[in-house]
Amino acid sequence: MITYRENDITVSEYLKIRGKVGWRPILEEQAEKALARSLYVGGAYDGGELVGMGRIVGDGAVICYVQDLIVIPDYQKKGVGSLVLSHLKEYVESLRSPGSVMMFCLMCAKGREPFYEKHGFIARPTDQLGPGMIQYLADEPDENS
Repeated sequence: MITYRENDITVSEYLKIRGKVGWRPILEEQAEKALARSLYVGGAYDGGELVGMGRIVGDGAVICYVQDLIVIPDYQKKGVGSLVLSHLKEYVESLRSPGSVMMFCLMCAKGREPFYEKHGFIARPTDQLGPGMIQYLADEPDENS
């Protein structure tokens, strides 16, 4: 049975789940800062194992971003990502002042757009919005960027 916990993911769990989906490695120090500086971190567990997670980063007033929505391969397409995303959205809604508009944004991996569109996100670019953009800062250029 899948259970959900808030703000309880360890650095070790975070590094392990990133590795299970093949994301580029990060330093333990980076992982520690990322978790500590997140507005919210939620995790889906099967027994004691972290099988899905997501973070919210941002200013908590005008804009919040979904960061690191991760579901390990054996648990994908089983509702775990939707569970995590629904808790992330609920958290952001709890921050939004009545009568205000808050931007709830993300950048997704190529091919994952249908999942997010199913949950109400709009793919960019549109007639009004340009494309999302990224720049990697590193000691050595990354040929995969």
